[in-house]
Amino acid sequence: MTASPTSSSVSPVTQALILAGGQATRLRPYTDTRPKAMVEVAGRPIIDYQLEWLTGHGVEQVVVSCGYKAEVLREYLDAREDGPEITLLVEDEPLGRGGALRYASTGLRDSGAPYFALNGDVLTWFPLDEMAAHHRERGGLATLALSQFRTTWGIVDVDDEDRVEGFTQSPLLPVWINAGVYLFEPGLTPLLPTKGDHESSTFPDLAKEGRLTAYRIDGFWRGVDTAKDVKEAGEQITAMRRGD
Repeated sequence: MTASPTSSSVSPVTQALILAGGQATRLRPYTDTRPKAMVEVAGRPIIDYQLEWLTGHGVEQVVVSCGYKAEVLREYLDAREDGPEITLLVEDEPLGRGGALRYASTGLRDSGAPYFALNGDVLTWFPLDEMAAHHRERGGLATLALSQFRTTWGIVDVDDEDRVEGFTQSPLLPVWINAGVYLFEPGLTPLLPTKGDHESSTFPDLAKEGRLTAYRIDGFWRGVDTAKDVKEAGEQITAMRRGD
């Protein structure tokens, strides 16, 4: 019987893509002068957190796909003195997230090796080596990281007699959402659309074929889509730094 791979026995994934395009209109005024990945949360651009996290898990090359305000991102990344090798690719026209992933993959050093892919608006910390081991155990073509959904609404707790017992603010619900972090085998790349969204084309097709797997995150995750998210994510990160 063959032993299942563990996080210490599998070779690391050493390349990744970050999708940093899009105008992010819901993040204005933060994105009036910079792309979403350059929006600062707790004093640091989102992409800083992502590059640090990837590097800490053995990623050596990161391809950043961008379009809107690309020059701001280029200037910042060119000034970095540590971290992974960075390849910046600029979209001539909006390609959609799936098209951007396919385009960004052309910048990978090893087109025959697996790679991580991240949306440029997520902040998260979880063990990528464990995700890679989970991915290989399941044998899928792609693995999605999932985060448990936390509602922004308060929940009213009611008993069987319709008596209100209390209130719970923004609880975690027993459902999971796409966390915007993926692990792709090289065979996934040609299945991505040249234009459009992979979540409405490639992923549903893979799911039907049983080749799409999930990895549930047990750790911090936060999407940064609005000005409110910037504020709340900053407060969360500041609290974690203090050890609250």
